[in-house]
Amino acid sequence: MRHERIAGSARNLSKRAALVFALALVVAPVPSVAGPSTPPYEINTILPLTGGAAFLGQPQALALQVLERVVNARGGIQGRPIHFAIQDDQTSPQVGVQLANQVIAKGAPLIVGSSLVAICRAMAPLMKDGPVMYCLSPGIHPDEGSYVFTASVSTRDLTQATIRFFRGRGWTHIALLVSTDATGQDAEEGILAAVAQPQNQDVQIVAREHFNPQDVSVAAQIARIAAAQPQALIAWSTGAPIGTVFKAIAQSELGIPVATTNGNQTYAQMQQYASFLPPELYFPTSMWPAYQALPPGRVKQAQKAFFDALHAANTKPDLGASIAWDPAQIVVDALRHLGTEATATQIRDYIAHLRGIAGISGIYDFKTTPQRGLGLQDAIVTRWNSGTQTWDPVSGPGGEPMR
Repeated sequence: MRHERIAGSARNLSKRAALVFALALVVAPVPSVAGPSTPPYEINTILPLTGGAAFLGQPQALALQVLERVVNARGGIQGRPIHFAIQDDQTSPQVGVQLANQVIAKGAPLIVGSSLVAICRAMAPLMKDGPVMYCLSPGIHPDEGSYVFTASVSTRDLTQATIRFFRGRGWTHIALLVSTDATGQDAEEGILAAVAQPQNQDVQIVAREHFNPQDVSVAAQIARIAAAQPQALIAWSTGAPIGTVFKAIAQSELGIPVATTNGNQTYAQMQQYASFLPPELYFPTSMWPAYQALPPGRVKQAQKAFFDALHAANTKPDLGASIAWDPAQIVVDALRHLGTEATATQIRDYIAHLRGIAGISGIYDFKTTPQRGLGLQDAIVTRWNSGTQTWDPVSGPGGEPMR
């Protein structure tokens, strides 16, 4: 019974897919590999390898390097090897813009990255007429038809799934603590929009607190939250700031369920904060952690290929690796079909018309969900299991609690 809702939805997603094919890694034929003299096709990639978001950028870079080896072992792009040419934006929007301008000056049709809302937002206006930018943060919301695509389930759908899960568990008095940066602002907007929906009329935000990511303490905010007597807390920020929040929660002995962004769904974060993590900690995310719960099918097949490839590289994947995997494969799929001379417009139009693509995060349909391909039906809620060091699915698609 525990996994019936995820299993049932996975079957329905497969049935509704308009095309029946999976991403390149799973089913692509293996042509002859080009000779060593063939120069690789460079996929320009901008990631935070240093700075506050390195906990995301470094596993993303590793996943792309693994995928590069797998793709090249299967013949690359029409016999030509690929190379993810990764540059470090240092977790800085200004550096991200500088690097993006350098890529544009080269006439490249494509950029993968970056990893944070603020950096992607800073880079996105540069893509008005191309190149294609595939951001690896779910917290931006590109205009339909633009050259900007974005990874995973939208933060708006993730927050909606969280509210639905909390409501289904009977936690209708909710406190909110968000950072004042772009990540927190985006989340707060999504949470308030979710609470305003008719089905959530019984849900109340009983405390609404904010903090600066540079703050060394949020004890005062936690004290005000405790005074409001919420049944659950949504704490939304990424990286070191969420550690400040978790520490304050532990020190105050605020013993209520806590949900946070899947941007913190990394082993680095869980290990660093292990001594003061909330005992009941939830992460809304896409389908990638639900491998054991899924029935046989194309999503499970894509996930197996992903886990096998990372395992072969002695890596246990988390959000960082998973959020980069599908976008990179979608880009490779586009280039395999269009060739290495493809323009930004051709790549954009190809991706925009993809339907029925099975990835590790769900079934992609860019016609139904432009610029992203995934929707609320691809969102689940997971709970951190400190004993097994895994994120266990505790909801079906859309956040409906498991019975």
